[in-house]
Amino acid sequence: MKKKLISLAVAGALATPMAVSAQGTNVTLFGSVQAEYATVNRDLQSSQALIGDDTGRSRWGAHITENLGGGLKAKAHVEYGFNTGSGALGVARERWVALANDNWGEVKFGRVQSPFKDFAGGMTIDPFAYTTLQAAGSGGTMTASANGLGSGAQSFVNSAVRYDSPKVEGFSFAGILMPGDANRLDPGNFISPSSTFQGSQSNSGGEDGEWDFQVAGKYEANIAGHNLGAFGGYSRDNVSTRQRTLGVSSNEHVWRGGVMWGFQNFKFGGQYERISNAIGAATCTNAAALGNPATGLGQPTDTRGQCNSAMNLGGDGHLWFAGAQYDWGNTSIVAQGGMADANATAFAAKREVSQFTVGLIHNLSKRSSLFGGYQRGMVDDRNAVFRDSNTYTVGMRHNF
Repeated sequence: MKKKLISLAVAGALATPMAVSAQGTNVTLFGSVQAEYATVNRDLQSSQALIGDDTGRSRWGAHITENLGGGLKAKAHVEYGFNTGSGALGVARERWVALANDNWGEVKFGRVQSPFKDFAGGMTIDPFAYTTLQAAGSGGTMTASANGLGSGAQSFVNSAVRYDSPKVEGFSFAGILMPGDANRLDPGNFISPSSTFQGSQSNSGGEDGEWDFQVAGKYEANIAGHNLGAFGGYSRDNVSTRQRTLGVSSNEHVWRGGVMWGFQNFKFGGQYERISNAIGAATCTNAAALGNPATGLGQPTDTRGQCNSAMNLGGDGHLWFAGAQYDWGNTSIVAQGGMADANATAFAAKREVSQFTVGLIHNLSKRSSLFGGYQRGMVDDRNAVFRDSNTYTVGMRHNF
């Protein structure tokens, strides 16, 4: 009996500091686990099937919030992604600390997502985001830059400051700023395995003293039962000193605009992106490309891998996406598509891509769902690098 009492006393003494430190602090463990059977059939190549999650949906992490008083909160967020079809432990996703207030918004410091990904269009208007049917990357209708400034799955911006405003009369804003020398945190992302030109740092914007940034805004309102929204933004990836010595002389500019509309069980979303002097937009994340991505400079090293949204290095181009969703009970019927157009440069020929996708998402509960569908990609590529493709998938997802 004495031993039991001593054990309880020790356990209580150890637990007391933890309880005190937890006062005013909320820790939330979260995650998502997804697996899909996905087949990608590219013309003139054998079909490549996968059971797992190479699109970057599966993740786990912790979100911490502490009330500091006076409406001020301190936050911290750590998140890792993994592939359910492999034994790898995982890859880093978001990692940041933040200060927030309901009156003036939130400021994050660290590794963050871009507003083009999770705020103004991008993944927010694609029901098949983080699946093999996604519009980014191999879907070819949204930029999926490896520098983190696009809508690419598992692309994040290193060494960044991000601000998100509160919503005021339907208006809200977000922006990120990346200081120079961010490449020292993340070594090179080469345009192709045989290329010595480092087009843009993987998952980071700044390099060699440049300061890159992105800003976006949106308006949302409910009028007579109609949920209406409009958004727009501008992104700039400045050419670095080292890139200038290798022949790139102009900064990258990306403009985005789009709309959202919902009424009863029907939703619609669309966006348009215009790219000038592609640097980061000439790259793509592996997750968005379903493997090592192809670019206009070389063949992919992975037979599943292709990045139809990539622009020609240093060239101009545009992309548009439109999608509709109808909710019928617990099932959503989805149809979407779009086009990408990469203009010719001195080093690469013109490329045009069009795509359409149809599929279903069935919610088994608030946390679990089934999904499946078909995507057709049609490519007119004078470099003969990209090819038409048929993609089929069926999968399951559970959020916790």
